[in-house]
Amino acid sequence: MSAIGKTLVNSEESRVQEDVKPSLRTHIRQARRGMTDAELSGASSAIRDVLLSLPELEMASSIAAYVSRGNEPGTRSLLFALWKRGSYVLLPRLLPDCDLDWASYEGPDSLTESPRGLLEPTEPSRGVEAIRAADVVLVPALAVDRRGYRLGQGGGSYDRALARVGPAILTIGVVYDDEFVPELPAEPHDLPVRAVVTPSGFHRLPAAGS
Repeated sequence: MSAIGKTLVNSEESRVQEDVKPSLRTHIRQARRGMTDAELSGASSAIRDVLLSLPELEMASSIAAYVSRGNEPGTRSLLFALWKRGSYVLLPRLLPDCDLDWASYEGPDSLTESPRGLLEPTEPSRGVEAIRAADVVLVPALAVDRRGYRLGQGGGSYDRALARVGPAILTIGVVYDDEFVPELPAEPHDLPVRAVVTPSGFHRLPAAGS
């Protein structure tokens, strides 16, 4: 059992009534900080290679993605590879109300650091509804369970964005292997992803949310 899974079990056994999500976030962030540069680089390269081999990404006319930060599974080499092979990539800009605006990625030079320290696209805004046009959506997460429910950073930005995505669109949570777990606490507003990618491979979730 992963350390995350043990944390969930311990929370259930103690019958703690308070929300366990904050403690899970703290635990996962600490685990990520403990990863070496070599581990981070190797995991990011593996995830990139898995995603680039997916037929859905090869055929997609538009892909909504994101720029990784810190010790998240890295996406920068993936974004560059998608752009070089001619994919149209949308990246988010965090709005003051924590919703996500979107703009196109036009290579590494099209990114700039925002006041919140995030790398965001400098191209013209496409609006919060632009994600509706994406054929595939890559979603950041701290963990994802086998139903597709994800543990995010706590701001709710992607819950709002995913609510705009059609039911036939492939949404993919991006996490490390130990962060793909049997079950996470979920609330009524949480929206599941339909697949998960980890360094070890791609995991389709046909019964996501059930």
